[in-house]
Amino acid sequence: MINSIYIDNIIKTALLEDINYLDTTTDYLIDEEQENTARFLAKDDGVLCGIDIALRVFTLLQPQGFEATVYKHDGDALEKGDIIAEIKGKTRTILKGERTALNLIQHMSGVATATNRAVKLIEGTGASIADTRKTLPGMRPLQKYAVTVGGGRNHRYNLSDAAMLKDNHVDAGGGIENAVKKLRQKLGHMTKIELEVRTLDELGQALEAGVDVIMLDNMSVEMMREAVEITAGRALLEASGGITDDTLRAIAETGVDIISMGAITHSVKAFDISLKIAD
Repeated sequence: MINSIYIDNIIKTALLEDINYLDTTTDYLIDEEQENTARFLAKDDGVLCGIDIALRVFTLLQPQGFEATVYKHDGDALEKGDIIAEIKGKTRTILKGERTALNLIQHMSGVATATNRAVKLIEGTGASIADTRKTLPGMRPLQKYAVTVGGGRNHRYNLSDAAMLKDNHVDAGGGIENAVKKLRQKLGHMTKIELEVRTLDELGQALEAGVDVIMLDNMSVEMMREAVEITAGRALLEASGGITDDTLRAIAETGVDIISMGAITHSVKAFDISLKIAD
């Protein structure tokens, strides 16, 4: 799903940042022809994401003769102690690529695990979990891919994907009616408009303007429930702002269509994975 050119570029950037021109420890300690086997091990329970990207780190460092046996794939549930993959190659390759590979797979698995936890909390409702643009600079494709691996859905990828009027756009654009009208005059027929609302009065204006998606920003559960009744299916409703695991279920049960969460990308805990020399 992710462009291989992007993957290689981000890995090369990370490797250059880490190795610079010399690995002082490895290059002076390890013979150039020495080989070893190593294993990726899960040290917690969660959802795996990024194993192929982690392995790509090593094939970029060693295009010939590197081998990998993969036991767990993206989207698989992991239990503490699981062997994810076994690799064999030059010891210098393994030691130089270890940190970059782990940084990527641990972060992506952390995103997938956090997303999957949220998805499970709203099972049985009609809502879906979506990400936001609150991603780490340069990491957005990896993070958004990880969200889908965890069972979530992607919001717009960037500012070009759709027109989204947030409070500052509305305030700077002369109010809801004027802002939506100006956009409609210029947008192509394939581009949707989403509007963020803070009150039920603004919700009414959004419905009158005929927007496609309405974001209910930091509304209480009671207000969201009322917004669902007022909207009556005339637009998709997205809940956003201040959502936690404790409030997820109640929000989903109001009848909203989408729950967007920045925390599943910008505040995740890295999933604990180790790479250990096995021989």
